[in-house]
Amino acid sequence: MDIGFVCLMGVGTVFVGLICIILLCKIVMPIVRATEKKTVKPVVHAPAQPVADIPDRQRMLAAVCAAIAEELGTDVSALKVISFKKL
Repeated sequence: MDIGFVCLMGVGTVFVGLICIILLCKIVMPIVRATEKKTVKPVVHAPAQPVADIPDRQRMLAAVCAAIAEELGTDVSALKVISFKKL
């Protein structure tokens, strides 16, 4: 009898806690929605900057490849560069 009572109390406590969490979410949701409507501001995008050409592109590419090869623990000749552009 004692083990069954402990199990029922544990399961009951879990479900009561879950019901309380659900009710709390239902109460807080309208409050959050009301504050979101007031604080939403339009996003202003900055005009895109023209992409400047990378000076000494071959040296930059060699340095980046060397860093990647060192991180991967491989030789630079094992890397194949498909595309390289400034972000």
